[in-house]
Amino acid sequence: MKYYIIAGEASGDLHGANLMKSITKIDPQAEFRVWGGDQMQAAGGVLVKHYRDLAFMGFWEVLTNLRTIFKNIALCKRDIAAFAPDRLLFIDYPGFNMRIAAWAKQQGIPTHYYISPQIWAWKEGRIKAIKHDVDAMYVILPFEKDFYEQKHGYPVHFVGHPLLDAIAQRKEVDEATFKAENGLDERPIIALLPGSRKQEIAKMLRIMLSVVDDYHQYQFVIAGAPSQEYSFYEQFIREENVHFVSGKTYDLLSVSFAALVTSGTATLETALLNVPEVVCYKGNWFSYQIAKRVIKLKYISLVNLIMDKPVVTELIQGALSKRNLEVELNKLLSLRYRYDVFKDYVKLREKLGGEGASDKVAQLVVNSEQCTVNSEP
Repeated sequence: MKYYIIAGEASGDLHGANLMKSITKIDPQAEFRVWGGDQMQAAGGVLVKHYRDLAFMGFWEVLTNLRTIFKNIALCKRDIAAFAPDRLLFIDYPGFNMRIAAWAKQQGIPTHYYISPQIWAWKEGRIKAIKHDVDAMYVILPFEKDFYEQKHGYPVHFVGHPLLDAIAQRKEVDEATFKAENGLDERPIIALLPGSRKQEIAKMLRIMLSVVDDYHQYQFVIAGAPSQEYSFYEQFIREENVHFVSGKTYDLLSVSFAALVTSGTATLETALLNVPEVVCYKGNWFSYQIAKRVIKLKYISLVNLIMDKPVVTELIQGALSKRNLEVELNKLLSLRYRYDVFKDYVKLREKLGGEGASDKVAQLVVNSEQCTVNSEP
C-alpha cells in the first residue's frame, strides 16, 4: 500500500521513522511519501519537505509567516492528490495537519492521527474537527484516552509512548569512551538542551550558559539539534568549559549528571534516561501573554503533566533567570533530591505503559478495516 506521512518537527521525524519501520514489517511492499526529516528519509520515505522549513514557534512567528504556511498547505494538498495514498498519517503538528485532514476527508482519503494534538491544553474546540475529519486517533499519554472517550465520546487507541521504544532501541554507550570521542574530560556532565529552532536556541542558550562560570567542577555540553549546523551554535560558545555534541542527544543524556532542558518532548526524554533536570521556557513576550490566557494547565512539562505533580522544576518566562537557574541546579546536584527524583521517574515509566507503540499503531493502520474508525458525516 501507499502511505503519506506528515510530521513537522524533530520528534515527529523520529516517531515517523520508527512507525515506517514497523509498517514495513507488516507490509513489505509499502511505499512512503513524507514531510519530515532525515530519519524518515533514511527509513525509506521520499522526502517532500524537511521539517526545518516548516517550524514556526509562537503566535507572533506564525502570523509573520502566514504566506509561507499557506503555500506549504497548498503544495501538500497537490502532492497528496498526485500520490493517491491508501493511508494518510498525521504526526502531531496540528495547525498544519488539521487543515490537511479536513481537505483529505472531502477527498475520501482514510485519515489516521498518531500523537494527538494537545487539545486538552488549549483549543479544546478542535474536538469537533477531529471527530469529523480523523478516522482513527492513536494517543500516547494515559490521560488522553479518558479525555477523548469520557469527556467527548470519541473512541481512541492508547498505544503507549513511542519514546519508550526509541530509548529501548538505542545502543548503550560507555561514559569514558563517549567523553574521549567527543573531546571531554573526566568531570561530570551537565547537558544543555536548548531546543531545535534557531530563535528558541538563541534565547535559551544565552540564559543557560550564564551559569557556566560558577560550576568549574562540571563540564557543560550543548546537545545540537540535527536541523542546525555547528556554525550557528559557535557564536554562543565563548567559555572553555562549554562543549558541543550534535546528533547524539540520547548518548549525551545517558552519561550526564544533570540537564537544563527547554520545555517540549526533550523533558520526557531526559526523564526516561534518568537524568535530573530543570525545565526552562522563555518565549516571545507577545506569544507568551496570549498563551498564558488560553492554555489552562498546571504544568508545562510532560513529566509533571503525566505525574500530575511537580516532579521536575519549571522555570517559566520571568522566573527563568541566572539566579533561579543556579538555585535549582544546586538542588539537582544534591544526593537526597536526586534520590526522590529517581523514585518518581520509575513511576513515570509505569504510567506510560510498555514498549511497542510503533508496532501497535502499524498494525492498526495497515489493518484499519478491522479497527474502529470514525465515520461521522
